[in-house]
Amino acid sequence: MKTADIEINGHVILGPMAGVTTLAYRDFCKPFGVALSYSEMISDCGLAYGNEKTMRYFATSSVDRPVGLQLFGSKIDMTLKAIDIIEKEAEYDFLDINLGCPVHKVIQTGAGSAWLKDPKGLYEYMKAICERSTKPVTAKIRLGWDENSINFEEVCDVLVKAGVKLITIHARTSRQLYMGTADYEKLRGLGDRLQVPLCISGDIFTVEDALKALEITKARFVMVARGGLGNPRLITNIERAINGEELLPEPTLEDQVEWAETFSNMLIEQLGEHDAVMQLRGLIPHFFKGFPGYKKIRAAISMNTKTTDDLRKIFAGIKNRSHL
Repeated sequence: MKTADIEINGHVILGPMAGVTTLAYRDFCKPFGVALSYSEMISDCGLAYGNEKTMRYFATSSVDRPVGLQLFGSKIDMTLKAIDIIEKEAEYDFLDINLGCPVHKVIQTGAGSAWLKDPKGLYEYMKAICERSTKPVTAKIRLGWDENSINFEEVCDVLVKAGVKLITIHARTSRQLYMGTADYEKLRGLGDRLQVPLCISGDIFTVEDALKALEITKARFVMVARGGLGNPRLITNIERAINGEELLPEPTLEDQVEWAETFSNMLIEQLGEHDAVMQLRGLIPHFFKGFPGYKKIRAAISMNTKTTDDLRKIFAGIKNRSHL
């Protein structure tokens, strides 16, 4: 499939997650069947002011393609300045604008899902972005600000008119944050009506969730985010199910340890031991959810892991137990 003349070989998009979708995570997930991945949110102000930590968010690799870099902001001059910096410094395929983040520290600046309250202003903002960017622009939105202002149809029209080439919709309102359940029904048939490809997002934790969301919305793509944490085979099996292929079996504990080790090593190589281990304390327990002894494993990783050696000892202990 081509979107804005860029080949996207598959139906599963890896969703952007702050503190998760580092380059290492995206490279790790790619072989499992990721068709397109997105970076963590990048602050336009952070780029414009030359923040060193912000700059490392747009690292990419030859494995991590096609990839979109996700930007958020509220003031067009600042956003355009950030785009100029990204175009000079980064290798990427799509520029994604986050119009769906519901977190207070983002929306209080007028960024993220705060834009859903101002479709007219959003048009001017996105039109300027699409005109400045030499890469195709995509956008991620929500159903609306709250239940009394469900306006995704109007927002989609605005985005298409402005020049956006692909739209992802998280099927919740901003006010819902991540509570309740994603409401695919409100998006029924939208993919058939939308003039650009639609990606559906929200509560994709199983193959059945993905197929249901695609069937109801007629979206071309499905986004896997929280549901794929520690569960990369979900990506593989969603793609296989869409293609009518037999699903792979549920991963064994040995599979999970191997994947956890691989990802850990990749993140340590990217970020260095200290920063990587701090992130891994929150991420690695996901690989062992649902297996016997999960609570003890989670506690050991999240509370007692300070170095690479600590992590390796925990992996070795899980391996030994898995062979009993």
